[in-house]
Amino acid sequence: MNEKFNENKYSHQIFQHIHDGIIVMNDERSILLMNPAAENLTGWKNNEKVPYCTFCANRKIEDGENRCYLVENDEVPYFLSEMPTYHGNQIKVEMSTALMFNEERTGKKEYLLVLRDQKLKEKEEETRIAKLILRQVIEAQENEHKRLAQELHDGIGQSLYTISLALQSIESRVKDTQLLDYMNEVRSELDQAMNDIKSYSQRLRPQSLDRLGLEASVQSLATSVHSVQPALKIYLEMDQVKRLPSLVEINVYRVIQEALHNATKYSRATSLWIRMEVEDDYFLLTIKDNGVGFNIGKLPNEGLGLRHMKERIEQLDGEFLLRSQIEKGTSIFVKIPLQDGVQQ
Repeated sequence: MNEKFNENKYSHQIFQHIHDGIIVMNDERSILLMNPAAENLTGWKNNEKVPYCTFCANRKIEDGENRCYLVENDEVPYFLSEMPTYHGNQIKVEMSTALMFNEERTGKKEYLLVLRDQKLKEKEEETRIAKLILRQVIEAQENEHKRLAQELHDGIGQSLYTISLALQSIESRVKDTQLLDYMNEVRSELDQAMNDIKSYSQRLRPQSLDRLGLEASVQSLATSVHSVQPALKIYLEMDQVKRLPSLVEINVYRVIQEALHNATKYSRATSLWIRMEVEDDYFLLTIKDNGVGFNIGKLPNEGLGLRHMKERIEQLDGEFLLRSQIEKGTSIFVKIPLQDGVQQ
């Protein structure tokens, strides 16, 4: 008795809360029973007739054949068409039906009709395609950054270094003090240009990322930021983070890079903690600062950077969580699945 009661209870709960529209109709298409999802989807009511879908309304039928294709065939596992709703619109639905009751004496039949809104599927597919496009755009962007960084370092950088050596050779032969002073100014400008090239190359694509991996690159980045902002103390914790897939490494690096940029430019933080670890087939990243924080519900114009961070992690099928509170700092939590749980 209790098992039967529980079965009925759970069946009722499923009927009431399932997202698919469920309708029980007779062979005259009169609605005998429907769940809330079906009513919300169509606007139909009990005792009304299920209207013909566009396929049935337009199909050619033989004498004595039921215009409703589903009723005519008693059971159709899968069927796509458009249905008219209470507000006069057409909705694209996936339909399936099954004969639930057949009284041989009277010939009366009852059918189970299941409706699934195809717009939901279309939106899911649009989201999937948008995510795929975003991933390809980011990959293309990073590949271009890598190419430009290589060109700056190996091309322009090496050319400037060759000029520097030539200038050094000329200086050794010049006796005019005024000319030497002028050449020293030129050398100073040349050294600054070489440092700028190195800096731009590092920002575009750190060479250490490809050669040594994420851990070494983050350490180098933290050292670089601290040299410019000595008031900001950066604490790193890296627990057995070996080489990760290239796409994971570059996107995580960009997130950390953006977080450090925000900490130095906006948060007025004096301390920032970065922790990276691999646990249970997931890469985990935590970034916390003790800055001024902000209201997440009212992101400033610079919130575009935060949005890009989130997009980078989500296109890796990861999770991105941002927390911030006024005068209590900001925290970022990242969780990325590693394929087969294996680091490279």
